[in-house]
Amino acid sequence: MKVIKSGTELRLYSDNLETFDKIPAGFYSISFGTMTGWSLEVAPALEVKEKVYGVNSDKVSKVLKAFKRSNKNLGVILSGDKGIGKSLTARMISIKAAALGYPVIIVSTYIPGIASFLNSIEQECVVLMDEFDKTFGSRDEDSNTISDPQTEMLSLFDGISSGKKLFIVTCNDLNGVSSFLVNRPGRFHYHFRFDYPTADGIYEYLHDKGITDKEIRKVIEFSHKVQLNYDCLHAIAFELEDGGEFEDAINDLNIINMNAQIYNITVYFTDGAMLRAKQKLNLFSSEETSTDFFDKEGHAIGRITYVPSDVSDFNGKEVLTPSHCTWDIDDNLKSALNARNKDFLTPAARERAEFWSKQKLDHVEFMFSESRNYKYTV
Repeated sequence: MKVIKSGTELRLYSDNLETFDKIPAGFYSISFGTMTGWSLEVAPALEVKEKVYGVNSDKVSKVLKAFKRSNKNLGVILSGDKGIGKSLTARMISIKAAALGYPVIIVSTYIPGIASFLNSIEQECVVLMDEFDKTFGSRDEDSNTISDPQTEMLSLFDGISSGKKLFIVTCNDLNGVSSFLVNRPGRFHYHFRFDYPTADGIYEYLHDKGITDKEIRKVIEFSHKVQLNYDCLHAIAFELEDGGEFEDAINDLNIINMNAQIYNITVYFTDGAMLRAKQKLNLFSSEETSTDFFDKEGHAIGRITYVPSDVSDFNGKEVLTPSHCTWDIDDNLKSALNARNKDFLTPAARERAEFWSKQKLDHVEFMFSESRNYKYTV
């Protein structure tokens, strides 16, 4: 029997009781009971069992070096869509931190008062909060908890407590993260943004899985219309490893284009002139659509009319040829070319009308846009 005295209270424990001055290195989850209060429980060790893709190992080392140099808390935000390497990067930082002797506390559930408990840990440690925007999202008004759990965490992130901490936060939607955390390097020093695999990244992943170049080219072409994360690539590789063809595999896989994507659209003319716009499109749609184009001064120039599904791959680019779309200059420009109206135009307006009326369409290119601004731009 072992006896622990805390103040005037004595507690009895079995002989396998161990006491430590500090939390040993390792992985822990947080537990809370109304009768027992807060505690840490030993969690299974985090592992990375295969080659890592989409993760910059230099950034893993950079974070840990910065934490060692810092004299206060250090925060890292890892943002981006699901399945593109955020959680894996957070795991790699945590594994390396544990190897360096830090305890890693994994927070997977919000419990009121959790900030105060973490604040009470007076030693250097790592706190991992995966899917922070979901786990610490706002509560319903009818809930008995505070309306915004992230507000509770602010003083913790500020580093008022003794024992500096490395906070690792992943999020799928930055709109779900408090404005008091984003663009606040005093609280979160780093913000690593993750994007979908490039064509080179797709090739490396599938080539490593033994997929033929012929099938890889099909996957890369498909990725120009549907953004593929590493979860998707894993599923595709699984189907193709057995010698199957991509066309058959994609029809059965749980990979579909549920939403339109935002594209940068560039119209190229035969004499080298070009116009740009941004539009939300589903390139699998067979419904006719149009895109309007403006010059740098905001003057309407013209529009292309096309069927999105006619956009096809050409040398690694998504392209429309003149045979699959029509180009029309703006009605106001057409009117300006009327002989009766020319005398009423400014020289600049007359020059603009004459220039664009002579342009002949060469081709149109579509590229994924990283911007969330749906407004047309030049």
